[in-house]
Amino acid sequence: MKPEEIGILIVDDEASVRDSLYQWFKADGYRVDTADEGATALKRLQETAWDIVLLDIKMPGMDGIELQKRIKEIDNNIVTIIMTAYASVDTAIQGLKDGAFDYITKPIDPDDLSRLIRNAVEKRRLITENIQLRQHIEELLLPEEVVGESQAIKKVMDMVDTVSRTDSTVMVLGESGTGKELIARAIHSRSSRRYFPIIAINCGAYTEGLLESELFGHEKGSFTGAMYRRKGKLEMADKGTLFLDEVGNISEKMQMDLLRVIETKKFTRLGGDKTIDVDFRIICATNKNLEKAIKDGSFREDLYYRLNVFSIVLPTLKERREDIPLIARYFLKQYAQSMNKDVVDFSPQAREAFTGYDWPGNIRELRNAVERAVVVAKGKYIKVDDICFPVPATGAIVSGEVESLEEIERKHILKILNQTKGNIAQAAEILGISRLTLYNKIEKYGFRRDDLNKQYL
Repeated sequence: MKPEEIGILIVDDEASVRDSLYQWFKADGYRVDTADEGATALKRLQETAWDIVLLDIKMPGMDGIELQKRIKEIDNNIVTIIMTAYASVDTAIQGLKDGAFDYITKPIDPDDLSRLIRNAVEKRRLITENIQLRQHIEELLLPEEVVGESQAIKKVMDMVDTVSRTDSTVMVLGESGTGKELIARAIHSRSSRRYFPIIAINCGAYTEGLLESELFGHEKGSFTGAMYRRKGKLEMADKGTLFLDEVGNISEKMQMDLLRVIETKKFTRLGGDKTIDVDFRIICATNKNLEKAIKDGSFREDLYYRLNVFSIVLPTLKERREDIPLIARYFLKQYAQSMNKDVVDFSPQAREAFTGYDWPGNIRELRNAVERAVVVAKGKYIKVDDICFPVPATGAIVSGEVESLEEIERKHILKILNQTKGNIAQAAEILGISRLTLYNKIEKYGFRRDDLNKQYL
């Protein structure tokens, strides 16, 4: 930190000490002020932010020890340095116990003072960086907001609050697009593991071999194309949370491997012989009927009970219709801001159309519809003509029969990447998006180089 970025407040009832220190710090470029008593110092601290306070231990009225306690009540991160005579060193030591950074004896030696201020500035720098880092981490930990005031969603959030205080395995159930990953992240962000990562993987997006490599990682040369050692999701989730989406789609072998890891908290990378210990919480999600899968033999009953210690069933949008306007406005605000458009709300007719629609794709479909409406909107309000429902609002089409816009986008991007043989610049040009946007979507959909020559459509 540069001297001009540091504010030093000098508190001493001796004018000669105040004046000499003021001139000394001012000459070095510090922002500096003085106070001749404790009450004046506290007033200065209320008015302006100070980084370091030099305070005399013996002053009329409020002494330095009491003043330091009052300073720490205002801001515990202010660095305090006590000035004292040799005869009062014992009192100064008491000040150290109460939180002073250091003390210096009078008469003050300029070299000692220079060393002390350098150390205090470094201390203040570390405090500032620590505060900024904590704020940054807290921002990263904030999950996307769970929006809604219906009794159905309030009940879900009560369950989230309850289970987040435990380390139990959670199964999140619900139709596609109801926000299962959002709920998983809400549980993680409220849990004691929140300062460690939550690692998500869509089990349904991988073949058995790819999923095994994704989860367990692999050693160099363990299979063709394994050029480097690679950590799997299990290792990445150590101390944090592993979110297994579409867990009902994993193969019988993977079910057995996963059950073993859950029971032992140990595994080995593919091609490796070293046993790796892991500590993670599992949250699963599926829209598959696992009880039925157990009966027909496609899902292990013992794994089901290990994963389903606590279950949360998410309501569909149709079951929380009163939340639709709130969620739609939430997305409208996000997209209007990101697109820098002056769209502020829905017209009454548009709002009625949104609320009356059944949203078989649930929140994902609603979000896509709002995004499109914001794109085409010409004025401050979204009109009915700006809305494009992917399926007729007649209820004739049952949930699951129509692909979501996100799935259509995923397949189209993969198709273009295959056509361009993985050429990012060319694919981005064809898609009409920037390369950065394309990279973000490749990461979002979990495309791997191995995927690019496969026909998924």
